[in-house]
Amino acid sequence: MIEQFKTQEDNAVHVKMFGKFSIVYQGNSLLGKKVSETQFAYLMQILLHHRTEGVPREELEEMIFGDRDIKNIHHAMQSVIYNAKNKLRKAGLPEANYIRLEKGKFYWTKDIPVIEDASEFDRLYQNAMEETDIDCKLQLLIDACHCYTGEFLVMYAGVLWAASEARRYRAQFCTCVEEAAKILREKQDYLQLEELGVYATATSPFSDWEGITMEALISMGRYEEASNLYADTVERYFQERGIRPSQKLMDSMERLGEQMMHPYELLDNIQKELIEDKSEIRGGYLCSFPVFQGIYRMVNRMAERSGQSIYLMLCTIIDSKGNPMRDGEQLEQLAGRLGDAICKSIRRGDAVNR
Repeated sequence: MIEQFKTQEDNAVHVKMFGKFSIVYQGNSLLGKKVSETQFAYLMQILLHHRTEGVPREELEEMIFGDRDIKNIHHAMQSVIYNAKNKLRKAGLPEANYIRLEKGKFYWTKDIPVIEDASEFDRLYQNAMEETDIDCKLQLLIDACHCYTGEFLVMYAGVLWAASEARRYRAQFCTCVEEAAKILREKQDYLQLEELGVYATATSPFSDWEGITMEALISMGRYEEASNLYADTVERYFQERGIRPSQKLMDSMERLGEQMMHPYELLDNIQKELIEDKSEIRGGYLCSFPVFQGIYRMVNRMAERSGQSIYLMLCTIIDSKGNPMRDGEQLEQLAGRLGDAICKSIRRGDAVNR
């Protein structure tokens, strides 16, 4: 039985829709060097993804040709399919009627099986949603998460049908991560929760999945790692997207401060950990946002008692037209120089955050 399945798998066309698009048969790519922006690639994406229900002729023609002014669109479609069949035959696929027209719909042949990551993800997702046994459900959710290796046809985000499917799969992936995280919390399996957070972050960046990893680290008492992760995340979000992390991640940082505990130690040892390395001191105190936020709140309380004023200054780097600069190498250089200038100009007791 295992040997039979292996034979069927070897004779199948393997299609990768998540992340980088690929079609492989017996170890050889069917796309050649020109992976994207070809009618053959468009045609194969559509037919292989909709191989079960088929694609109506008019819809396929619209997907392939878009708004282009073609006199005889049916003839043009026949030409594309004829060329595709020749390409598939030359690529080494067994002789078959690879693409057939039946009752106004185009179908991929049933003679050559297809193993597609997107349809496998759909299967795992549906099974997970219907599963009642908590352990089986968790395994299905984890398997589904690992089946999703990136955005659906990420290179074709401007294509309407592909963008629609990408949104659907992204939503399903989010559901899988959230449901799996919920079960892992209940089981107090924080090691696997950490692994889930790390994978989700790598697969779908800038989606605040770092919060899951932070939650796991905090629950396992790995406070320093959680704090470093938060600081790195804030910096990365700001540098690459010009935004702050979500409130969910900020709340995780609040919990970090509430849950952080230290074992009994001598006061001298604790103080050594608290004292700043004097070799790194240069002017103002450059710190991460959560540290800056804590300093501000503390100084604000002290000001209420002393009557002193707090001054908060924001410096924004702008371009020649007066618009804030968003990204690029020039911005990085200017930001570094500005940071050095500020730290050297202000007092040692002032705090700075980029």
